[in-house]
Amino acid sequence: MSRLDELIAELCPNGVEFVKLGECCAIEDNKRKPIKASERTAGKTPYYGANNIQDYVDGFTHDGEYVLIAEDGSSSLDNYSIQYVNGKFWANNHVHVVKGNEGLNSRFLYLCLTAFNFVPYLVGGTRAKLNRASMVKIPIPLPPLPVQSEIVRILDNFKELTAELTAELTAELTARKKQYEYYRDALLTFGDDVEWKTLGECVLKTAKIRWGENKEESFQYIDLSSVNRDDNKIYETKLIYSDNAPSRAQQIVVKNDVIFGSTRPMLKRYCLVPEEYDNQICSTGFCVLRANLNLVLPKWVFYNISTSAFYTYIEKNQKGASYPAISDKEVKAYKIPLPPIEEQQRIIDILDRFDTLSNEITTDLSVEIKARQKQYEYYRDKLLKFQEIS
Repeated sequence: MSRLDELIAELCPNGVEFVKLGECCAIEDNKRKPIKASERTAGKTPYYGANNIQDYVDGFTHDGEYVLIAEDGSSSLDNYSIQYVNGKFWANNHVHVVKGNEGLNSRFLYLCLTAFNFVPYLVGGTRAKLNRASMVKIPIPLPPLPVQSEIVRILDNFKELTAELTAELTAELTARKKQYEYYRDALLTFGDDVEWKTLGECVLKTAKIRWGENKEESFQYIDLSSVNRDDNKIYETKLIYSDNAPSRAQQIVVKNDVIFGSTRPMLKRYCLVPEEYDNQICSTGFCVLRANLNLVLPKWVFYNISTSAFYTYIEKNQKGASYPAISDKEVKAYKIPLPPIEEQQRIIDILDRFDTLSNEITTDLSVEIKARQKQYEYYRDKLLKFQEIS
């Protein structure tokens, strides 16, 4: 029998009482105080909102061990924002500030709330809100303090181990990516023994849609956010018509075009357009590179704009501080090597195989990281499941 089982058998063998949050906690929302971003100073005190720390400021509104519960819809319903704080902090009016009364370990309260389904207690529509009137009704299990402390010890140790394993897996994932990038860059490095041309010299002209001539047609719209930065594929496009098309929905793309996000370009949003998006529309936030097949293969363009050298060039030539961008002209001024088509294809085949292997490893590690988190959540939920005293 575990220490926890012994404590439960001794102190609460018949179950535990469930108490409303408003009856077992002190709610200190009256001390909250928002600070405008323009008025914040670079202090050392964390400034909390609905979704964790927003800034660091001078002074504090609270000092001690607290649980912060998101108040408004800036927090996801599927993963409602709960934060544990111990020490000095400043809270704005988008987060409820709760402290366990005598008989309730605030850390235990935090763990209970991370496993709680808040949806039935939220009010409002698209911007859901947890108001005080609903929050105080949330049921909290109240086992004896020794039981609470033992559960906190077990779960905190488990969480620490999970974090260590996740860090190791994340480091492995980063190392695999760097390894792939190294070999990709090496295979695409050439000297003066091959011809070099600008991207502009290697691509064909593209066209913009004439919405007046396409009033009855619908198109899939590829926005910047449609391109996944991890696997360079297109997801979540939007169906558009002439009457609802965003102003940036202008560029016609065809199969095997390479599109590169020239707005905030260091986010590295680029991809090869697959057949399902042939003759569809992309944002003017992309530079469209349509390979001249007499000179270059589409994937040769794709792989060359993924290199470290390309992004060094982009970083040097982008304009703007808060919202950087690079013009299509500047993108197309970048020079790439042009070995014979047969050599391009040979290297592409190698990179395709290496890319597939790298993506498989990345997927496996990502799945393992998610599994570790789900394992923690499973044991947390099991440990926090109590029989209620009737």
